[in-house]
Amino acid sequence: MTLWAVPLTPWLLSLLLYGAGRRFGPLALGLSAGVALLLTLAVTGLSLNAGVVASYRWSESLTLGLERSLAGDVFAWLVPLVALPVTLYAAIHVRQAPHRLVALLLAFVGAMQLLVLASDLLTLLVAWELVGACSWGLILHRWQEEGIPSQAMHAFLATRLGDLGLYVAAGALFAGTGGFGYAALDDLSGGLLHVAVAGIVLAAAAKSAQLPFSAWLFAAMAGPVPASALLHSATMVAAGTFLLARLAPQLEQAAWFSPLVIFLGLATALTGGLVASCQGHAKRLLAASTSAQYGLMWVAVGAGFPGVALLHAVTHACLKAGLFLVAGLAERRVDSYRLADMRLGRQLPGVAGASLVLCLALAGVAPLGAAWSKEQIASAAVDISPWLALFVAIAGGLSALYATRFQRLAFGRSPRRLVSGRPPAGAERISLAGLALATLMLSLLWWRPFSESIAANLGVVLPKEHAWLMVVSLALVALGIGMGLWLTRGSPREAEPAWQPVLADWFGLPTLHSGVGLGVMRFARALARFDDRVFDLPLTRLAQGASAGASGLARGDDALLAVPINQLAKGIHATARGLARGDDRVVDSGLMITARCAQWLADVNTRRGEWLADGLPSALAQGVEAGGRWARATQSGQTHHYYTAMAAGLGTFFLLLLIGASM
Repeated sequence: MTLWAVPLTPWLLSLLLYGAGRRFGPLALGLSAGVALLLTLAVTGLSLNAGVVASYRWSESLTLGLERSLAGDVFAWLVPLVALPVTLYAAIHVRQAPHRLVALLLAFVGAMQLLVLASDLLTLLVAWELVGACSWGLILHRWQEEGIPSQAMHAFLATRLGDLGLYVAAGALFAGTGGFGYAALDDLSGGLLHVAVAGIVLAAAAKSAQLPFSAWLFAAMAGPVPASALLHSATMVAAGTFLLARLAPQLEQAAWFSPLVIFLGLATALTGGLVASCQGHAKRLLAASTSAQYGLMWVAVGAGFPGVALLHAVTHACLKAGLFLVAGLAERRVDSYRLADMRLGRQLPGVAGASLVLCLALAGVAPLGAAWSKEQIASAAVDISPWLALFVAIAGGLSALYATRFQRLAFGRSPRRLVSGRPPAGAERISLAGLALATLMLSLLWWRPFSESIAANLGVVLPKEHAWLMVVSLALVALGIGMGLWLTRGSPREAEPAWQPVLADWFGLPTLHSGVGLGVMRFARALARFDDRVFDLPLTRLAQGASAGASGLARGDDALLAVPINQLAKGIHATARGLARGDDRVVDSGLMITARCAQWLADVNTRRGEWLADGLPSALAQGVEAGGRWARATQSGQTHHYYTAMAAGLGTFFLLLLIGASM
């Protein structure tokens, strides 16, 4: 089975589900989506075992290619595994057109499968565009509601700005090597290498919501909860980090790559941690947390341990997808994402328990799997600098702070008894429990034989662990939890300090984006006016002058040429009409007279000719017949008859002679 079956299977199944899903009930739709993803997993396993590479010749010079790799294999399994509980949850949780949302989630899985198996920048660009289009469609699921189209457009344009980098990188690679294959990056050098690396980093930063692109994740929160769960765990936001981890050996040829990636990752991890710690909106808190956690993965890539980044992506995917499902269940109960409106520990104890497991993992509390992978990142940072490792540990402490704050505000105990909102359905609970269970099972990574076996099978190099760093890191985690508990000790409805909304809104980054957007629009309008006045206006005036000249020439032509020609034409027309009348009166009349004469002659001939032609032969025949009778009468055998005839003849003869002589 070819590798192409890996992305094609969910695409085909999404079409089938979209066509037939509208007739299904929520549970049947969820089970159908689950079966589709199980089938996708089976096809993925068979395809990965059957082949290492696959290609499709698009044209004589362009070929699309797929290839197995460490990062590709990890994500090829991770994406459908995380999507399985999310699609089941979506079928039950979403009220508006759930079949459309579930089908689009399946298509999203197919696009991501193509992205992670791509072996060249051309195939990657195709998948990159598909992922962006699917995410835009998912955010826009409730497009009829006010504000959602503009939010979806914000997220789409912010990521599209970064996508331009990938186009530039592909152009540089093709210009330098004549191909688009990842392997060709090894042959790139000089300025083209730097252009290609810069383009890839730009595209990855925009996709993974690293600074200065982080704020688009808040706009993406306009989408439904299942879409956010998949985007933030294993697909859209993960795509940028995956690309860096996949191409890290080639990108490290640029000396500035690692320092830049570490700087961006660490800055995003710290900033995102502060933003999440001040957020009062449940989904936005999780979104800022996503930026921060992917920032830690960037630090691992920059430190030379892309495999560690992949392992943290796996642990983070399970917990983050589960936390978004938790946020959706809480919102359904209170009809709001405001953490100040929740405190649902008494109303949703089961959900609160699952959320506690996921939040402890996000906080980095041992022995949960995400804590292990975060500590691996801190250990990897020591190879660059102990200070870098310390900052990574501080970012981990911030993770503990905002995770504690989320859990306490969302599911802390409250004397209020809410009666509005529906309780979670069974399928929603199963989906959440599955992700929480996976998060718990990943705790096995703390067992060294297990983690070393996993690393060996995947070909991942683990960094050397440092006891002092572990102590510092765990202390910062404990400090973060303590601060989280202290910050949430009072009523969340108390007035917030003035700086908190600014900090929670990415330090005004969305406002900066809007300002940049408005500035770009003003600059574009100024350029348009400049173009109108400097280039278009002279051309317009020239065109108007040419038009006026043409009109004058047309009028002169009418006066000088058209009038005589018209008069000549009229004369010719009158002459023709006169000739026509002469023809009618003279020629036609002559012909009519001739015809009539001929007709008369024909009639005369008919009447007289027939008399002559018939009468003359008839008279001659009668004379001959009479002569014959007379001649037969002479043949009577009587001699006196002969002598009488001869005498009559001689008499006639002499009579004629006498008449002739007298004349």
